[in-house]
Amino acid sequence: MKTKIIRNIFLFLLAFLGVGALYGGGVLILYPSGEILKMPLSLLEKSPFNDYLIPGIILFSILGLVPCLLIFSLVKKPVSKFLEKFNVFKDLHWAWSYTIYIAFVLIIWIQVQMMFLQKVSWLHTFYIFLAICILIIGISPQMRELYKK
Repeated sequence: MKTKIIRNIFLFLLAFLGVGALYGGGVLILYPSGEILKMPLSLLEKSPFNDYLIPGIILFSILGLVPCLLIFSLVKKPVSKFLEKFNVFKDLHWAWSYTIYIAFVLIIWIQVQMMFLQKVSWLHTFYIFLAICILIIGISPQMRELYKK
């Protein structure tokens, strides 16, 4: 029972990340000026980007699509020889490993944002906390046991 609750919280956190990134990334792709999200282009002055198109694509695909696909993979546990090649935790299902990877990708994404913006907002803190929660729950004994091969 406890394992099921922990797994559901884990899946919810991944869904929260994925759906939020699909929305935010999608809006930035459709409206790269950032005006819909009240993000002026001046925020990009210290970044290599002229508009939000490329950040939107990265947000949508990596932090949006990947967590959503991982939810499916964590539930169904499909076999993938290709994805297994990049699994550094050989005793655990590749989908579990990729959730750990995506949490670190989120931390890196937020750190890069803060570096380019040269400031920290409450959203940065929130998403770093989300990544830490994904990591802590992901490495819990219950989750590791659930995804052992």
